[in-house]
Formats: sequence, structure tokens, C-alpha cells
Amino acid sequence: MKEKIFFQFLLFTLLTSAVTGQTGISVSPPRLYFESAPGQSKTGSIVITNASSKNRLELAVSLGDWDYDLRGENMMYPADSLSLSCAGWIGIRREDTYFSLEPGEKREIDVSISPPQSVTDSIPVRTAMLYVTQMNPVDDVDEKGGKIKVSVRSGVKLYYRKNVPGERKLEICDMQYDKENRNIHLFFENKGNIWTDGIAYTDLVNTGNGKKETLPHVVFYTLPGYRREMVIPLPEGLSDGKYVASVIMDYGDDNLLEMAELTFTYE
Repeated sequence: MKEKIFFQFLLFTLLTSAVTGQTGISVSPPRLYFESAPGQSKTGSIVITNASSKNRLELAVSLGDWDYDLRGENMMYPADSLSLSCAGWIGIRREDTYFSLEPGEKREIDVSISPPQSVTDSIPVRTAMLYVTQMNPVDDVDEKGGKIKVSVRSGVKLYYRKNVPGERKLEICDMQYDKENRNIHLFFENKGNIWTDGIAYTDLVNTGNGKKETLPHVVFYTLPGYRREMVIPLPEGLSDGKYVASVIMDYGDDNLLEMAELTFTYE
């Protein structure tokens, strides 16, 4: 049977591992945050573990760029191709760019950032991606019994901002009911100067009978100046009627809440 090559691309999990027992990489943490003045270097570290039970892994560390689209999906780009990139400021020791790990073995590598003294632009947050890629695919079988070769790639998001006072501020711009697809669309913008994440909680109240339903919460991430669209699916089997949807965005302490309501007819 002809073999095929299969590459599994895993990103942004706390401990990233392949679903097969033959190979796997665990990388922690999934994000590194740097704050410093221009010209001042900072160093963080990540721990890479060979989660395989029997295979030695050859690993390469490289850099890239990433961005969010309107709906918060990650988009990947070559290093230094975006205006907000800090990939060119990232330093990794030569011996940490290519190495091997035995089954169960761990390696901690330092990741440094050295923003140039000449940085005077108004970009509040810069980003990059650090990739850990398995270079020696291993033999495995797929769910149909076919022979495959499995390789794993994991990514760590890197963030940089100047060491100035941070302001977290989100603003809901609009809230709409998508009758055709039976979703609620929430539009909001990061008006602050720092990376911001949080949870959106949504309640539905049927104004005809007073029945309240809490929808699954949605975790979100956003960068300064970014406008986002969040799609909130309505539950299956929702009764026809007039509803009030209430959304609370929690992105910090009790003083950092953003709320909106929408009245719509579901039929």
C-alpha cells in the first residue's frame, strides 16, 4: 500500500500533544508576554517535552508572524511580513534552534526580545509566532489502517508592548440577529492599548413566557485597535417567539464589563 505523508498542525494549547501515541510535542506556556522600553532586552522561556512513549524527536525552532481576522481566527504569515511584527527582534540561542529529545525528555529554551532604541512608532502591541516542528516523521496508521507518516508542529504566540501604563477597554459597536442562519452577531472593538481576552456570556429571555436560557459562553482574544465580529449560535429547538438577548463581556475585574441587549423575533 502506498504511504502518504500526514502533518498534524497543532497550535496554542497549554500542553500540545498529537492524538496518536506514536509521536507528540508538549509546549508550555502557549503565550509569552514581553514588556520593556525600546533598547531594553527581556527574556522568557518555554519548556518543550517529547510526549512520545518510544520515538526520538528531531525538533527545529523557527519564527513567523500571525494575525487575527475579523472573527478572531488565526492567520499565519512569514516572519517580518506584517507591520506589527516583532519577529526580527526575537533571539534564540543557536543550540536551541535544532535539537533532539528522547521519549519523555524535556528541554527549556530561552526566548529573548531586543526592541531597538530607535522604535518611535505608535503601534501599541507587536506580535510574532515561535514554531516547534518535528523534522523526523514517524510511521503510524490512520483510522482505516492505512500507513501514514506523522509529524507534529506546535506554536507559541509572542507579544511585545512598551512598558507604559496599560489600558483595557472594549466597546460593543453593534449587535444583530441573523435570521437566515439563526445566529447573533456581536461587533466590538478594542479601544485600549494592550492585548485583551475575556469571556462573553449570553442569556435569552422569551418575552412571551418569561423562560430564560443561558447559552454556552464564548472565550475571545483581541489586540488594540482591532474590530471583531463574534458569532453566537442560537440553540437547536428554540421555540418561536419574541426574545431579548443579553450579552455581558467580562474582560477583567468587576469594573471591566461591557453589556448589550437585542430584541428579535425567532420564527
